[in-house]
Amino acid sequence: MSKSALSIGIIIGNRDFFPDSLVEKARTEIIEVFAKLRIKPILLDTTDTKLGGVETFKDSQKCADLFKKHRNEVAGILVLLPNFGDERGVADTLKLAGLNVPVLIQAYPDELSKMNVINRRDSWCGKISVCNNLYQYGIKYTLTSKHVSSPTEEIFQNDLKDFVAVCRVAKGLRNVRIGAVGARPGAFNTVRYSEKILQRNGITVTTIDLSEILGNANKLTKDDASVKQHLEKINAYASKGKTPDEAMIQIAKLDVVLNNYVEEYALDATAIQCWTSLQQNFGCNVCTSMSIMSENMLPSACEVDVTGTLTMYAMQLASGSPSALVDWNNNYAEDPNKCVLFHCGNWAKSFLPDIEISNAPILGTTVGVENTYGALDGRTPAMPLTYGRISTDDPKGIIKAYIGEGELTNDPLATFGNRAVAQIGNLQGLMNYVCRNGFEHHVVMNASKTGSILEEALGNYMGWDIYNHKL
Repeated sequence: MSKSALSIGIIIGNRDFFPDSLVEKARTEIIEVFAKLRIKPILLDTTDTKLGGVETFKDSQKCADLFKKHRNEVAGILVLLPNFGDERGVADTLKLAGLNVPVLIQAYPDELSKMNVINRRDSWCGKISVCNNLYQYGIKYTLTSKHVSSPTEEIFQNDLKDFVAVCRVAKGLRNVRIGAVGARPGAFNTVRYSEKILQRNGITVTTIDLSEILGNANKLTKDDASVKQHLEKINAYASKGKTPDEAMIQIAKLDVVLNNYVEEYALDATAIQCWTSLQQNFGCNVCTSMSIMSENMLPSACEVDVTGTLTMYAMQLASGSPSALVDWNNNYAEDPNKCVLFHCGNWAKSFLPDIEISNAPILGTTVGVENTYGALDGRTPAMPLTYGRISTDDPKGIIKAYIGEGELTNDPLATFGNRAVAQIGNLQGLMNYVCRNGFEHHVVMNASKTGSILEEALGNYMGWDIYNHKL
């Protein structure tokens, strides 16, 4: 889903007293832009309506029928205004289609030397009228960076690419299936969530007891073909370091069962109990399997942090790259705008160029280090950063989130586990917001700059309470 191509419906608005040539040219231009960006267009043919535009109610019916025919494909709709357009035609099309997908409103600029009757567009004004009608109809929509811009301009094409990402997020979150493996660790009230609030937003949680996972894993032996196959996969994924062969077998058996569970229930993401049942009852960490799943765009979060893995999935949809669940863990020396991000070791390989299978020293102090192999060790180098957190606010009965952008740096950091240094503007203000609004100590990072995409998708289209941390 996060990397697949999407289909976008196109409505070309028209008014009969504006030149037909403007509509003809707009249709040709947008088809060329879609081909360049590898987006599949769904739009009327020039034989379906006048020039393939939408002006009358009958035009709206035809365009809506086309969109409904492709209901399972259309992830969003672009409204193209080469001239003033017909405000009712656009609104009626969207209402009749009833797709409930993101809508991007574009309007062409006029040329100062072509303000005569033959070439005049008035799209600047028409866009306002279209938006006014959509507001009246209760239809949500997205605006371009500039009020008017041509499809051939880079700024519009960047807007279009961002819009496609918004469509991915909205479509993905309304159909996501998350597997919750095991019970929430008793000491982690912070990862409580409302399954009912999530379901109201189209997010399904499928639960399974950890004993079922461990029971099925214990039935496997090192000689089973599936275990051998997964052991080869793990060895190809990361260096085993000093991890004993016996622990590698345990990790592989667990990997087999978890992958079977994901496939059986058609899951998009998982949240897995770890601390401390796995170590005490199975003798290894599940971090390596979680890392492999996250790298393969099936995000996995520890400590049964369901809304944490939901955040990972949302960011993955926005960027097309893996996400990682991290702790807001430590200050970085005396710098008020830097901090240490940390976890035992389940980050996707994309964040860990020096990845190695290791153990978890902190957890090992209570369960024995020998029972914690399977954690990963590695340092994340400098890269772009989008961070954020989705959470259910049960007293208010809502889903809320905060998001923001920053940088991961190469500042020195002598410690173990999965680790990174983040630099974020007004970090102290952000931490104040996190604490005052009851967010979790877990946050998600993604190597991208997708804060505005997430704000638009989660806030405008999902209808969640969003805070975008900006200077």
